[in-house]
Formats: sequence, structure tokens, C-alpha cells
Amino acid sequence: MPRRSPTHTCYIYIHIYVYHGCRLSDGAPVPALLMASAVPAPLLSGHRVRGTLVQRLLRRPLPPTSALRAAGRRASWRAPPRRLFLGLGAVFLDQFARMASGSGGHSFTATARPERGVSPVEQVLKNVEWPEKFPFKDEDFARFDESPDSLFYSEPRFVTHIDDPAIHALTNYYSKVFPPSNSPGVCLLDLCSSWVSHYPAGYRQDRIVGMGMNEEELKQNPVLTEYIVQDLNVNPKLPFDDNTFDVITNVVSVDYMTKPIEVFKEMQRILKPGGLAIMSFSNRCFWTKAISIWTSTGDVDHAWIVGSYFHYAGGFEPSTAVDISPNPGRSDPMYAVYSRKLETA
Repeated sequence: MPRRSPTHTCYIYIHIYVYHGCRLSDGAPVPALLMASAVPAPLLSGHRVRGTLVQRLLRRPLPPTSALRAAGRRASWRAPPRRLFLGLGAVFLDQFARMASGSGGHSFTATARPERGVSPVEQVLKNVEWPEKFPFKDEDFARFDESPDSLFYSEPRFVTHIDDPAIHALTNYYSKVFPPSNSPGVCLLDLCSSWVSHYPAGYRQDRIVGMGMNEEELKQNPVLTEYIVQDLNVNPKLPFDDNTFDVITNVVSVDYMTKPIEVFKEMQRILKPGGLAIMSFSNRCFWTKAISIWTSTGDVDHAWIVGSYFHYAGGFEPSTAVDISPNPGRSDPMYAVYSRKLETA
């Protein structure tokens, strides 16, 4: 019988696990994408493939257009290779059972950390050429767990998604861009808030509103002057008058929004002219509740995705991405995409 090439390709029924350097908060790796189907696959366990190939294989197109590729060339970066593991259903079931046993209490990283040098995250929104129409489809906002979010967040979780260095980096960033503490008439909204907002120590304004999913968590947030419990995936309408807030923040939660354009339009409405919206994120999340397009892409793509929300919502200045990661490769990365409401909007 003739020997087959080690790279021989055939059609087999498999489970595909795509790892993006993923880890639970306890350090265990977890799959970011799962799929079972008949696909052509190289019979090499641990075969290394580029992200674009993985996306084609799983019929998950990467969102960035030629503008993203051009940004990558300008920054002289290459997307880190992702690893494709071929396994048996029994292996998947064992790993999934262990993941599910935490009842969603663990978060995981969705991609590898940025390389040294110029951060590609900071380049991706520079001179971007947006598609004429919003490039994402309904299925891009599907989630592994489509059960009501009110059930998932019914029990308080007094945890933080990001480690202390990342928290410090975000707080330090806020201290540079926030209006001075105790400024007359200044109002802030912390969207998708919880028991902590990571605002600078002692920061105060006459009105700081928190909107989140768990009342017990919101009650414990010392920076808030008031709070509202609301599921934005059910009702994206924000219960505030036009031109109310000077700053809107959102910490590691933009990846859970299933109706982001509606939410961003509402943000634009309630911001004062020139008001600032800051969407910060890392590579950690409750993966079962994060949207598909987020868990299937990396940090640079995430910045592009958030930038697209600002663009297609309308009424915002061109958005900017910043990499405020404190210790790349040694602690959690931290990024922010921000924009201001147009003065004439």
C-alpha cells in the first residue's frame, strides 16, 4: 500500500477547536470556536494555520477590509498564527463539561497579546476606509449561550475581568481624559456597570450614573450617585434626555452587545456636543455570552469592530484606538476605542 504524504487532506467528521492563546482565569486553555462538520482538514494534530484560513474554513469572514491590511503593512506586523486542533467528540465533551461547571463564572482570553514595537491596535483605525454598509450580519451577534441575560447575571459576581496592572492602566488613562473631579454640571454614565467602575480614586461629580444587570453589584459601587438595572440586549433605548452626559464609559463589556448600533446611536443622542465615549476592552470575557464575531477574532479586529460601531451609528468624530497595555506579554492587555459626539450633531 503506498505511503501517504503527512499533509494528505481528506474529508472527515471532526470537532474543530480554535485556540487563541485562550485561558480561563485559573489558567486552563479553552476553545474560542467550536464546530462539528465534514470539512477538508490536514491530518496533523496541532497544525498551525493563519487566522484568515481558519475563518474561511469555518465560514467566518474577518471584518476588516483592505484598510486593515494596509494598516498592518504600515505597522509592519503579522497576525499571530492560530493553532488548529483536531480532536474527538469525547475530548470536547470532557473539556466543555469542565468549562460549563463554573456556571459562567470564569472569563477567558480571546487572543494572543500584542507583539513589541508599534501596536497594530493603534494603527487599525487610522485612515480607515469603511465599507458603504455595516459589514456584519445577524449571525455575527449570535452567542453560544442564548438564554436570557437576566438569568446569567441574576447572581452577583464581585469579580474583575482584568488583572491589577490592567486596572491600574485603565484608571490612569481615565485620570488623563476625564473632566476634573467636582466640576459643576458634569455628568458621567458608566454603561454595563457593576460593583466597580475603575474610576480614579476619590473621583466625584454631582451625577455619575451606572447602568448594569445586577442590582446588588450596582449598590456596592461607591462612585455611583444613582443606578439603573437594564438589559441593553433586550432594550437598547437609554432612559435619558438628549445632551445629558459629558462622558460615557464601558469597561470590558462591548463584546456582549447584540444590538451595538442601536446602543451607540443612543449614546450619541444622550452625549452633550463634544461629549466623550470610551469603550475599553481586554482579551477576557464570559465566552458563552460574548458575540460570535468577537470570540472568532483578535485584538486588532476588536478595535476595528468597535470603531465600526461609532462610524455606522453616525454623529461621532472618527474614532481612535489606544493601546494602554501595562506589560505586554506579562499581564492582561488593555485597549480603548474612543470618539466624541460631533459639535454640530
